[in-house]
Amino acid sequence: MTAELARARELLAAHPVVDGHNDLPWALREHVRYDLDRRDIATDQRASGLHTDLPRMREGGVGAQFWSVYVRTDMSGDDAVSATLEQIDIVRQLTARYPDELRLAFTADDMEAARAEGRIASLMGAEGGHSINCSLATLRSLHRLGVRYLTLTHNDNVPWADSATDEPRAGGLTRFGEEVVREMNRIGMLVDLSHVSADTMRDALRVTEAPVIFSHSSARAVCDHPRNIPDDVLSSLAANGGVAMATFVPKFILPEAVDWTRAADENMRAHGFHPLDTTPEAMAVHRAFEAERPRPVATVETVADHLDHMREVAGIDHIGIGGDYDGTAFTPQGLEDVAGYPNLIAELLRRGWSEGDLAKLTWENAVRVLRAAEAVAGSLSVSRGPSNATLAELDG
Repeated sequence: MTAELARARELLAAHPVVDGHNDLPWALREHVRYDLDRRDIATDQRASGLHTDLPRMREGGVGAQFWSVYVRTDMSGDDAVSATLEQIDIVRQLTARYPDELRLAFTADDMEAARAEGRIASLMGAEGGHSINCSLATLRSLHRLGVRYLTLTHNDNVPWADSATDEPRAGGLTRFGEEVVREMNRIGMLVDLSHVSADTMRDALRVTEAPVIFSHSSARAVCDHPRNIPDDVLSSLAANGGVAMATFVPKFILPEAVDWTRAADENMRAHGFHPLDTTPEAMAVHRAFEAERPRPVATVETVADHLDHMREVAGIDHIGIGGDYDGTAFTPQGLEDVAGYPNLIAELLRRGWSEGDLAKLTWENAVRVLRAAEAVAGSLSVSRGPSNATLAELDG
């Protein structure tokens, strides 16, 4: 073990990782339809193809996890809402099944209490505005069930917000989209701007009264992909108080991987699989394609390059980590799964990052931003009541 890796492990023992985005709930749905006996994450799950289990989370120094309660965008309307409820339910099943390891967390204080107890704080984030079916009451209900962020879109537009990877329709946020942001501020749900278009990012930052997050996005200046954050948006986070959490997905961080992934996605569709499918059957198709056409490989250094740039532009108080494990077919070398975070911290130490800066990156910034959202909600809930606005009413 190198000296930097040993220091990284010591630092993570004191300041563990708050990871902004992990898709284990969806992987459990797709692999085994939530049968936790068949995917017992108390044991090593490498052989099953999962990136996440409790032993590897411990090895990686994870202290808090935002579990994504994502559903695919080909689910819509009430079907999307029901599937989101099933995703919330499996997170609650996990925390009930492994109470010595996981603690359900709703607040910044809960996160700190879990760390003091030696448990992993388990929070939830809904990935995509389709999960609320254009209903502010549904938004509030998800919050009551424990969801603490909503990613405004996933890969496709919603009627009130543009996605980064769809054709622009609203030009950012519509009037109803602005009302969604205001209501999220009022109840204390973090506005997550990963996946949204740059115009949606800018509109949300204009409207929001609370800090925002990017739960799993990296720097567009380093890799020019629409899923990443432009520098003007990164630089605005200081005034907003928000946090951009760098992701590990190779096609978002390594320019050479963009075209390869596009071809691999087309190959998946040709074989009858969704491009985001990570079941063993789908991964076999990916591996066969990779054998014929070797993929460009991202590394720990690739991710560190993004974090260096994000620190320079946004400031050390406004960056974090959101790996997107179990939501991507491929991961960087050295960050193959949730056990890899010490390798990233060791690389940043080699680059001269101070231990104080790394403590902000791993733990402090994420806890602070949730606490700030709670404070804003406490103030706003006194001055205004729930919004019952509708899409038809505001957008025609």
